[in-house]
Amino acid sequence: MSEYSIEAKNLTKRYGSFLAVDHVNIAVKPGEIYGFLGPNGAGKTTTIKMLTGVSTPTEGEATIMGHSITKQPIEAKSVMGIVPDTSNVYEELTAWDNLIFTAKLYGIPQKTREDRATDLLSRFDLHDRRLDKVQGFSRGMKRRICIAMALMNDSHVLFLDEPTLGLDVDSVREIRQTIRRLNGEGLTVFLTTHNLEEANQMCDRIAIINRGRIAAEDTPERLRQTAKNVQSVEVSFDGAQGDLIPELSKLGAVGDVAKLGDKYRLYTSDPPTVLEEVWGYAQSRGLKPLSMNTLGPSFEDVFVKLTGREMVAEVVKEGKGRGGGKS
Repeated sequence: MSEYSIEAKNLTKRYGSFLAVDHVNIAVKPGEIYGFLGPNGAGKTTTIKMLTGVSTPTEGEATIMGHSITKQPIEAKSVMGIVPDTSNVYEELTAWDNLIFTAKLYGIPQKTREDRATDLLSRFDLHDRRLDKVQGFSRGMKRRICIAMALMNDSHVLFLDEPTLGLDVDSVREIRQTIRRLNGEGLTVFLTTHNLEEANQMCDRIAIINRGRIAAEDTPERLRQTAKNVQSVEVSFDGAQGDLIPELSKLGAVGDVAKLGDKYRLYTSDPPTVLEEVWGYAQSRGLKPLSMNTLGPSFEDVFVKLTGREMVAEVVKEGKGRGGGKS
C-alpha cells in the first residue's frame, strides 16, 4: 500500500501540439485537506480528470490509495468519491432514493446500502427530509446530498470541486464544518476552490498550478511568507481631498499604492519605515490619520505573485477546446 492517498508522477496531458498539463507531481498524505488552485486555463480541470480516471494521461501515472487509475480503475474508483462543482442529484427523486441509486451503481448490497444511507442522512441532518423530493431543497441541502452520495461507497478519498460556490453564508459554514468533521474522521480531501480565503482556512497544504505546471506547494502560512515584499500599510485620512496616490507613491519605502474605498494601501517590504513616512506626510499636509494598520501579505497577494493573475470565480469552466479537452 502506498504511503500516499493520492499520488501523481509526471502527469502530463497533450491535446495535439498543446501541452495542457506538464509533468505534474502530487503527493497527498492520508488525512490531509489538500488545496489545488490555479487561474482559468491553468490545468486544474485536466489534472483532476486524470486523477479521477475521466481522462487518460499522455504521460505519467496517478494512484489512489495505491491503485493505478489507468491499470486498476475499478479498485481506484471504489475508494474515491467525487463531488462536481455543479449538482449531480436527481431532483425528481427523494434524498433517500438518490443515495440508494448511487449505492446500486457501486454494486453495494441492499442491507449495507440502506444502513449507509440512514447513517449519512442522519450525519448530514437530512434524515427527517429523506422522503422529500430534492427539488424542494435549498442549494446548501442539495450540496450536502451531493457529498453524501459521494460517500456511499465508503470513500477514503473525496474530490471536492468548488463545494461552497453560490451558497449563502449559513450554508457555506455548514459545508465547511461537514468537510472538517469528515476529515477529522480520517477522510482525505482534495479541494478545488476559487475562494482563496476558503483554501487558506481549510487546507493543510496547497498547490498552485499555472500554465500546466505546479508553481508552488506548501502550507498556506509558508506560502504567505514567500510574499513578504507585498506587506502593506493601510491608512485613511480625515478631510483628505482629491487623489493622494501620486503623493503617497513618492514616499521612499513605498513600492506601490492602491485606493480601496476611503483607505489607501501602501505596499512595502519595510512597514515600520512607511509608518514613519506616512505620519510625517500627514503632518506636512495638515491631515489627520483616522486609522493606520500594518497588513501581512494576503493569500491573494501570494496567488497574484505566483501566477500574475487574480483568482476569479469561473462563469464558464476552464478553456474549452484545444483538441476537445479542458485545461
